[in-house]
Amino acid sequence: MSEASALIDEEAARPAANRARHALLKRLADVVSLPASRINAFERAVTGDLLVDMLRLASMEERKRVAARLAPLAELPNSVARLLLRDHIEIARLLIEQCASLSDADLVGCARDAGPEHRLVMAGRRGLSEIVTETLFTFGEMEVMECVLRNRTVRLSQMGVEAVVGLSRTHPKLSALLLKRPELRPAGAYVMFWWCGAEDRRTILQRFAVSREVMQEVSEDVFAMAAAEDWSDPVARKALQFIERRQRNRAAISKSPYDSLEHAISVAARDGLSRETAAEIAFLAGIKPLTGAKVLGDPGGESLAILCKATGLSRVDLLNLWRSMRRPETTADGAIHPDWDRVQITYEMLAVDRAQTVLRYWNWSLSSALTPTLLRAIREGEDDVVDEYSAPERAAMMVLAENFGR
Repeated sequence: MSEASALIDEEAARPAANRARHALLKRLADVVSLPASRINAFERAVTGDLLVDMLRLASMEERKRVAARLAPLAELPNSVARLLLRDHIEIARLLIEQCASLSDADLVGCARDAGPEHRLVMAGRRGLSEIVTETLFTFGEMEVMECVLRNRTVRLSQMGVEAVVGLSRTHPKLSALLLKRPELRPAGAYVMFWWCGAEDRRTILQRFAVSREVMQEVSEDVFAMAAAEDWSDPVARKALQFIERRQRNRAAISKSPYDSLEHAISVAARDGLSRETAAEIAFLAGIKPLTGAKVLGDPGGESLAILCKATGLSRVDLLNLWRSMRRPETTADGAIHPDWDRVQITYEMLAVDRAQTVLRYWNWSLSSALTPTLLRAIREGEDDVVDEYSAPERAAMMVLAENFGR
């Protein structure tokens, strides 16, 4: 049977009152589907406008049939796409999943104007751009975000990645998914470390604990320049403090009641870790007390291993630091406690330079950007005061917000 005969039979079977409407819907869809050699863009647009006017009053089955007919098109009138993308999910799905001609504007408009079901289907679409995935993330729908992160064909913007990093603090499943994405950078990974589980922390240290060797090579002569200027430039001083090879603060020794960092830790192991001793350990280790408090208060304990490896402390010092906080070394049956075992493994797996990078990034982000204005914003949840171009400010906002119960 020819296509024309099939069309006549299909139309003849319809109720007489609606036969003309059904036929016209199909014919207009066919016109819109014609190749560019048969119809120009203006004709296609005008036909699309007429088709939209009819589709608004058509049945769901008719709209679905038209959507299926138009989905494979390389060129689709914008008015038709807008209408069908915001239709019932069974209709919109046909275009979202199959229509390659949809623009970013079409998809962003659908994400904003349609519902969660539409966004979930869109999250599985191939080749989504950064602007589309960022829009999907703004709704904070966990199922949609997880679907986007699992979709290996999409691209994420850095603003989108940062949004997921912040949400991962209260939604742990996002951390593991984000750690598999190529768009994640060390800044986000170092921040997520504080609330990640043991396996994710291991992944972060293995993948993102990078060397500073190249930075040290290219800036070697700059240290002499800064010293000649008596370190008067605070911007250069902070950057060079991050780059330099030496971790411990030698100047702090002369002001400390302890002979060395090792001495302070051994005293803490004997007497317990007091607030004053913790502050001294931080100063001697070359970090701010705020960073030291975050490291020493870490429930998982891996950050202690990072501190010890970065400052050149031995395994004995690591054990003393662990004991100073009265953390368990063994279980009730005499086996090595899993927390202590994990901390020792972390110490062994890290090179000194890489441990220093992590520790210094924490110190840089948690202290160098912590102005009174930012601290007040963290307490009150005023995210809009954070400089969007400042990595340390964004890191401080996310990490320290946890301390204020946000």
